This record gives sequence, structure tokens and C-alpha cells, in this order.
Amino acid sequence: METGSPRDTGPTETGTTARAAGPVGGTEKEPVGAERGPGGADGERGSGRQEPGGADGEPVWIALPPGLLRLRRLLLVVWLGLLTLAAGLVPGLLAGPGWAAFAALPLALLIWGWVMLERNWRSWRYAERADDLLIGRGVLWRKETVVPYGRMQLVEVTSGPVERHFGLASVQLHTAAAATDATIPGLDPAEAERLRDRLTELGEARSAGL
Repeated sequence: METGSPRDTGPTETGTTARAAGPVGGTEKEPVGAERGPGGADGERGSGRQEPGGADGEPVWIALPPGLLRLRRLLLVVWLGLLTLAAGLVPGLLAGPGWAAFAALPLALLIWGWVMLERNWRSWRYAERADDLLIGRGVLWRKETVVPYGRMQLVEVTSGPVERHFGLASVQLHTAAAATDATIPGLDPAEAERLRDRLTELGEARSAGL
């Protein structure tokens, strides 16, 4: 769900596993100028590691799998599709066929939302660096969160019933300040667990001064 971004629709409870990482904090910044990842403002389609397009030392960005886009589009079609039918049938039956034109409004919202959901999905990405985790998202306003490994307190994997049906899970990063918490939604469960274990290991190592 975008934490600082669109929230995932559908239930989000249950199926939570967590491991403590380290103490306090978390930092966040708003990038200025062009984004640093490949693929321009909309990112890259699909999942897997993305090779950086800049000079050496640029982060290797990882895009979200397409399952999250399918989930959000399904929910969009269910809600706005039903609203379109209701807006067309009810006025048309009660007041005449001409009033069925009211269905054009939710239909237009459905088409617009279909496109915007893909753009938002493409904008989400993350990168594991030596000392911190980067999370980028946003279409009109790009936002990039930097979470140092040594400042993470808890890393947990959550998956609600709808997410489990689509084979998805989210990774939530907790710091001492709630405003600096971060979430990576729509991951494959295996990748979510790998990321949780990796971040926990790095957090423990940094907090121990290794």
C-alpha cells in the first residue's frame, strides 16, 4: 500500500511474521530532479533486479512483481464496474433511456484508474545498498525513503487473505519514529521472507558495530 503512496485495497490483516532488527530512527528524503533508476518516471515492468543505467556505484533497483497490479485492477473493476452498471440501469429504468448516460462518469473513472494503477505500480522499486535500503515510489511526486540498516527495530512480513490468494506479501520496516516507517507491498512471499531475513541480519550486524 503506498506508505507515502497509495494504500493497497482489500484486507490487510493476518499472516504476520516478524523479526527484530536493531535500534531507533530511519531517514527519508525527497529527491530533486530526475530519478536515478532505469526506465524514466514510470520505472520498469515486471519483477527482478534492474541494472542501473548510471555510473558505477548507482543502486541496483528491484521492481515489484505484476501480481500487485493484477490485484489492484481486479478490485478497481469490481467496485467501479458495479457502480457503472448501477448508474446506467437504475436511471435508465426509472427515468428513461437518456438518463443511462450517467454511467459514463464511473466508466471514465474506471478507464483513468486502470491507467494510473499501472503507472503507480511501475513507480515502486527498492534497492539494497551496503549501509541502507532505498525505497522509491510516486508518479507525479517522486519520493525516496532511505532506511539505514542499523536503525531498524523490526522487520515483518504481512499477507492478508486477498494478498494470499494472489500469492503476494508485504514487508514492513519499523523504526523508533512512526513517521519514518516504510512498507514494500506486493512482493512474492519467498522474496519477502528473504528480504526480512537479510535486513534483520544486517540490522543486527550494524547495531553490534560489526
